[in-house]
Amino acid sequence: MKKEKFNKSKIHYREKPKVIVLSGYGLNCEEETKFAFEHAGGVADIVHINDLIENPKQLLKYNILAFPGGFSYGDDMGSGKAFASKIKNHLKKEFEEFLAGDTLAIGICNGFQIMTSLGILPGALAHNEGGRYIDRWVDLEVPPSSLIRRGPGRGSSPWTKGIKKISLSIAHGEGRYITTEKEYKNLLKENRIAFKYVEGEMCKYQNLKANPNGAMHATAGVLGYNGRVLGMMPHPERAMFFTQRPDWELQKEVLKRKGKKISDEGAGILLFKNAVRYFTKA
Repeated sequence: MKKEKFNKSKIHYREKPKVIVLSGYGLNCEEETKFAFEHAGGVADIVHINDLIENPKQLLKYNILAFPGGFSYGDDMGSGKAFASKIKNHLKKEFEEFLAGDTLAIGICNGFQIMTSLGILPGALAHNEGGRYIDRWVDLEVPPSSLIRRGPGRGSSPWTKGIKKISLSIAHGEGRYITTEKEYKNLLKENRIAFKYVEGEMCKYQNLKANPNGAMHATAGVLGYNGRVLGMMPHPERAMFFTQRPDWELQKEVLKRKGKKISDEGAGILLFKNAVRYFTKA
C-alpha cells in the first residue's frame, strides 16, 4: 500500500454512515460485525470479496470498512496473507483511494492480520507464545498520553475516544503482535498504540496472565492513518451485551447490592458507537 495520507478536514453526515463488512473464504464474523454497527446506529452491508472485485467502485460509496474475524483461506500460508494477496492483486487502487478519504476502517482478529499483511498497518501477527489456540477474555488499556512524547494523547483515535480500560474476548492462534523495536518506538511517538493487555478484573476472575499470547510490549491493537484505521486482536462485537461477560451473574449481583443501574449493553459496543458518531455528531 502507498504511504498514509492524512485528511485534516472531516465531513459530517445527517444520514446514518454506511458500513461495508467484507466476507468470503473463511471470514465468519461478518453477521456479528454487521449487527454491532447497526445496533450502534449505522447501516451495514455484508459484501463478498468477489462481488467487490466485480464492482470495485462500490467501495467508495461507504464511510466505514470492516475486516471481520475468522480464518480466511484456512490460515494457509499464515493468517490473513492469502486474503490480503487477493486484495493486492485486484483492489489495491480502490483500497488506497478509500483509505485516503475521510473514512474509517477496522480489522478485528483475522481482519487485523489481513491489515498487517496488506501493509495498511505495521508489524505482523505471529503464532501465540506456546503455540496453542487461545479462547478467553482479556483486559485492555488505551495507553495514556504520558507515554507519548508527541501527539494529542488518549482518545486521539475516533475508535477509542473516551475509552480508558475495557474487557473483551479473544480467540486466535496467531495473535502475538511483533515488529521491530525501531518501529515500536515510532508507534509510541505517534500515539499509534490502540490497546495494551493489562491485568484487570477478567484476569483476576479467570486467574489468567494479562498478556495472553506473548505480544511485544503487550500490544493488542495499533492505529494508522491518523487514528482512522484500527487493527485489534480482541473482538468488540463479542462484548456488545452485559450478559456476554463470563462473570455477568456475579457483576449483576454486585451492582444490585450497590444500588447501581445494570445496563443491557457491554463495553464492546463503545467502539462501534464511536465510529458512527464520527460521522453523525456535529
